[in-house]
Amino acid sequence: MAQLTDTTTGTGRTGRKSGKGGKPRTAPAPRGAAGGRGTSGRGGSGSARRRALLHWIGVHALGVAAALFFVLPFVFLFLTSLMSDQQALTRDLVPDTWEWGNYAKVWHTPGFLTWWRNTLLYAGLGTLLTVVSSVPVAYALAKFRFRGRRPALLLVIAAMMLPPQVVVIPMYLFWAKQLDLSGTLWPLIVPMAFGDAFSIFLLRQFLLTIPDEYLDAARVDGCGELRTLLRVVVPMARPGIAAVALFQFFCAWNDYFGPQIYASDNPAAWTLSYGLESFKGAHHTNWNLTMAATVLVMAPVIVLFFFAQKAFVEGVTLTGVKG
Repeated sequence: MAQLTDTTTGTGRTGRKSGKGGKPRTAPAPRGAAGGRGTSGRGGSGSARRRALLHWIGVHALGVAAALFFVLPFVFLFLTSLMSDQQALTRDLVPDTWEWGNYAKVWHTPGFLTWWRNTLLYAGLGTLLTVVSSVPVAYALAKFRFRGRRPALLLVIAAMMLPPQVVVIPMYLFWAKQLDLSGTLWPLIVPMAFGDAFSIFLLRQFLLTIPDEYLDAARVDGCGELRTLLRVVVPMARPGIAAVALFQFFCAWNDYFGPQIYASDNPAAWTLSYGLESFKGAHHTNWNLTMAATVLVMAPVIVLFFFAQKAFVEGVTLTGVKG
């Protein structure tokens, strides 16, 4: 027993002497391991930066290529419109002399101002009627609970999928034979006063994003449904209404099929899209004038979109978030 005690005590002494101040020694970390970790960390960070840089370059290169793909045709159109009659038939890309008078020639072409006036009437009045008639229907489908609400929505969706060419013959017989409105734009404008299926559906999806608490608060304050719609819903739905208005305006401005059906026999009722086809046929060798006329037809739509693109993108983005 005494021997065992001495052995244990000796071991304890030996353990206490093995470190300074009674603390056990710890083996130092190998220098090679620490250096390896630092080198690999710096290498990994540099590799990540290179990958991020390559990703940035690739994304922006694709963006620039896509932008050029869409912009270059408009640049070619604009440059050709400023060429002379002879140079427009060559392979030149840049005008030798900038013929700004081409736009004046097109503007003073007989009938061109009439086409402008008819297009503004068709697109402006049609857009106004579409918005005024579609907002109440979309409001009812989005916020009212009534029997037949779902079948009504399915009917709107079915009308969206119905091609206009399917009903063109009965519609033409009704407007031209029954009402004798052939040769005018009224068969295209008047139906917009009864709503548009696409506009109703788009507005309905946007109105679903408006919380019902706002409507309940207005009703508690004594507002009826019409006043709630005008004072609460319409101000909050301005982005969606702007998107619908732009869609309808662009559709009416570029419409060629409708004026061809109803107004082709009356040049005084032609629109820009249909009149441009006639202009191209009369100036089939003057490509500079044809391009200038095309620029004048496209310019209002492009300018309008640039000024209203914020509301347009916001309306389309928020549509369909709920419901």
